[in-house]
Order: sequence, then C-alpha cells, then structure tokens
Amino acid sequence: MTRILMVCLGNICRSPLAEGILKSKLPKDKFIIDSAGTAAYHIDSKPDVRSIAVAKKYGIDITDIRGRQFSRNDFNDFDLIFAMDESNYHNILKIAKTEDEKSKVKLILNEMTPNENLSVPDPYYGGNAGFENVYKLLDQSCNNIVSKLNSKTYS
Repeated sequence: MTRILMVCLGNICRSPLAEGILKSKLPKDKFIIDSAGTAAYHIDSKPDVRSIAVAKKYGIDITDIRGRQFSRNDFNDFDLIFAMDESNYHNILKIAKTEDEKSKVKLILNEMTPNENLSVPDPYYGGNAGFENVYKLLDQSCNNIVSKLNSKTYS
C-alpha cells in the first residue's frame, strides 16, 4: 500500500482538491491518499465551496474531506508528501528530522515542470477562475504522479 499526502496552508482549497483528483485516478485498494495543512486555521472544516464546486464539475466529490494540520507523525504515515507551494514545502522540511523524511517531500508542480519549483497559486482570495486554474494544474500534476507510480519511479 502506497500512502500519499497532499499539503497546503489551510487544507481547504488546494490540498483537498489534489487529494480528490489523485484518489479519482488510483485504485483504492493499493493507495491511501490524504491531505493536510501546515496551519491550524481550518481544522475539521469542509473544503472551500469553490473547491467543492470545481471538483464536482469534473465528477469528483470532496465533500467528505475535513481539514487537519500536518504533524510529525505524517512522516511515518506517508511515503510521499506533496507540498502545493514553496512556503509549505519549507515549513514541512523544517520539522523533518532525517534525510529519509526530507526525501519524501516534493513540490507538486515539479511533477509537471521538473526542477522549476513553481507553486500552485492559492485561489482563496480570488474568484472561480482561480479554482479552475488550480484544478487544471493539479490534474496534470496528478496524471504525472500516476505515470511515475505505474512505472515504479517512486518507491
């Protein structure tokens, strides 16, 4: 069983969307996909209604996801950790204690544009178009993650 965690700041916009997208592309009996936020702003909250709406538009239901905060235990519980932006990436690395833990952490858009270290824009303060853009970026990145998982590029 491969366990994958998606991480953004509040765990209500980008990371639940990434969780839902990746879950829709992988078999449930071989993968566990979850999401978290580096901040504690939205613990137990549903995803933003705009994330729910854009996911629904593409046939994905994320209404059962609830916000939670990233913790040290996530390094033990997950094989791959995808950060949505550089700020969250660095915040995750700050609490990693070993090189093995650090090696699990990746910027999600590097799956689409390797080594460019681009960030998924936070759509929270924008309109619906921002959520559509985020969906498309995450969808392509998740397609590339699935390809790597299928070709065993990730362990």
